[in-house]
Amino acid sequence: QVQLVESGGGSVQAGGSLRLSCTTSLSPLSIYAMSWYRQAPGKQRELVATITNYGSTTYADALKDRFTISRDNGKNTLYLQIDSLKVEDTAVYYCQAEGTRNLRGREFWGQGTQVTVSS
Repeated sequence: QVQLVESGGGSVQAGGSLRLSCTTSLSPLSIYAMSWYRQAPGKQRELVATITNYGSTTYADALKDRFTISRDNGKNTLYLQIDSLKVEDTAVYYCQAEGTRNLRGREFWGQGTQVTVSS
């Protein structure tokens, strides 16, 4: 069974930093891209950032200055560094993987990790 497990969330004050992690049971060879999404209370889930298996990254325009996505294939782990946290960053952050090769067309999601930012 494919697993994506997020960690690193928590409660922080505005201006602080967090690094979220997502460990997956998927082989890096089976992953085309991995992404971070977030869903704030009462809002739709939104894409935060994506990194492909070539290391190419894309970000939501409003977030690219404070968010950094990275990937350690040796550890099967995806990261999201969030700096200068704002109250509006409060959300559940989800890890997502898009399969390739024998998993082409399939998506996999983690259960999410809560980030709460206080003023």
